[in-house]
Amino acid sequence: MKILCLNGINLNMFGKRDPAQYGTITLAEIDAQVKKLGQELGAEVECFQTNFEGDMVEKIHKAHADGIDAVMINAGAWTHYSYGIRDALAILTCPIIEVHMSNIHAREAFRHQSVIAEIARGQIAGFGVDSYLLGLRAAVSAVQGNA
Repeated sequence: MKILCLNGINLNMFGKRDPAQYGTITLAEIDAQVKKLGQELGAEVECFQTNFEGDMVEKIHKAHADGIDAVMINAGAWTHYSYGIRDALAILTCPIIEVHMSNIHAREAFRHQSVIAEIARGQIAGFGVDSYLLGLRAAVSAVQGNA
């Protein structure tokens, strides 16, 4: 089983950006935890981060061509306005799990809207790194037909 973990704009700054909101864990540390849990769950996890919207869309197109089994995505600020990323994700036939470190529904009003949510199997937000780990569990479960 192959799962793609996508991270969007500014998420490479985890550990430096707003530690009160996101904690001090780095994206590299999150990726390591996700990959480790993936091994335990029998999934190969590829992690990808970019600050360029076109690169994210191209990675999603490649996931479609490669037959990825599930996608877990934290699109960062793109969550709230990128119809390009949303439409690329909509091409996929696999489960999509949306994750966020912070509770986007308890933050600024513009963060309450997700253009990805309506095409995602589900959304996990507000649990820090555990959002990713719960998201991976949900993705594996969805691929196995349990969710």
